Amino acid sequence: MAVGIFDSGLGGLTVLDAVTRALPDVAFVYYGDNAHTPYGVRESADIYDLTTRGVQRLFDAGCDLVILACNTASAAALRRMQEGWVPRDKRVLGVFVPLIESLTERHWGDNSPPREVKVNHVALFATPTTVRSRAFQRELAFRAIGVDVEAQSCGGLVDAIEEGDMILAEALVRSHVEALLRKMPDPDAAVLGCTHYPLVEDVFRDALGPRVDVYSQPNLVAASLADYLKRHPDIAGAGGESLFLTTGDPLKVSNQATRFLRRKIGFVPA
Repeated sequence: MAVGIFDSGLGGLTVLDAVTRALPDVAFVYYGDNAHTPYGVRESADIYDLTTRGVQRLFDAGCDLVILACNTASAAALRRMQEGWVPRDKRVLGVFVPLIESLTERHWGDNSPPREVKVNHVALFATPTTVRSRAFQRELAFRAIGVDVEAQSCGGLVDAIEEGDMILAEALVRSHVEALLRKMPDPDAAVLGCTHYPLVEDVFRDALGPRVDVYSQPNLVAASLADYLKRHPDIAGAGGESLFLTTGDPLKVSNQATRFLRRKIGFVPA
């Protein structure tokens, strides 16, 4: 058995890198839907179809637990998948959960009424589809009151990162941060609501300044997954080699992944 990591492209590698460091004895199967990236500009029905296709491939590869390391898929498809598509003996989890756990300082199983938290003004940077879904605001409202969220749709950023054009990516980050700060001049915290964005996290931090706490998902997801597997030890087997699957060009994707993670990564056709 292995744990599946699903992403629309390369962004989920930031999560994979963190979880493999936190859980070195667990085998992972990574699925990158590079042929259809980016998801952030697609309609919800299209995202649902692509996500279920990819997750099914991970189930077929022996994964009983799959992490949607894609905020757009988590926002647009996860709830529908959990309500009527995921088999009873499988689990599919999203990446909003550990993020909001950290932001509100409460565990997901805490079903007490919403309460005030330390942060009052949150800047959310995400893909257009994630912003439109308002999934982050909805989940946050279940757990916290009095939090003002200003969302910034970061068009073009995922494309630039996927193509390896980091000069363009940096320019886009600074432009999107400037646009957000015009709407919310003094955020307490900033949420990087796409797993591609940690690849340019240093640019976000520099553009936002030292007074803004930046919440980035990979380490939060890794800690949450480690806790989940401790409570459900039967869901993932130990040992074995990790597998990397892509719907795109394996050679191109392997070269990009190797550059991002600074270690050799070899993708094979999904």
